Amino acid sequence: MSTSRILSNRAFRASAVLGLAVTTALTTASATQAAPTSKSSESKVPENLVPPAGNSEVARFKAAGVQIYQCTGGTWTFVEPAATLTGRAKGTNKRNEAIHFRGPSWQSVTDGSLVEAKSTASSPGKNAIPLLLLQTTKTRGEGIFGDVTYIQRLKTKGGLAPTGSCTEGATQSVPYKAHYVFFAAS
Repeated sequence: MSTSRILSNRAFRASAVLGLAVTTALTTASATQAAPTSKSSESKVPENLVPPAGNSEVARFKAAGVQIYQCTGGTWTFVEPAATLTGRAKGTNKRNEAIHFRGPSWQSVTDGSLVEAKSTASSPGKNAIPLLLLQTTKTRGEGIFGDVTYIQRLKTKGGLAPTGSCTEGATQSVPYKAHYVFFAAS
């Protein structure tokens, strides 16, 4: 076989492979554009933790803190969280901070707004406190938390109650991390 014919066959195969790669890339890009996903769906949020239709994400925070437990009747009982949250509100580049405490409550240290909520659904965490969907029971202020309707607690790490016996009245703080996603009516 002539050298030019061998080169021609190799060029043909290379162009076929390149064409297949381009077609695959275009098909993948089209599929991605046709079916956009939210950050919530990318992290595979359990269905029972998705807020009802008509609520849109307004802020996302990372939390680091502790879950506080107290020995009551010989068992460790949850008392309250104490955490600092950092993140951004949708549509802004401004970094926001908040604190999370008994209630459960979240208060912005930037604008003073506050939201309190109650748990409406949960899903087990992997060796961590459960993932939650919370519904707002009270808001205060017109800032970042002023219109919040639902809150998700996702990507939990740590925070589980201590195991073993305890001395009545003793308290223990267990480190935890989580992501909190805040929603408001759209």
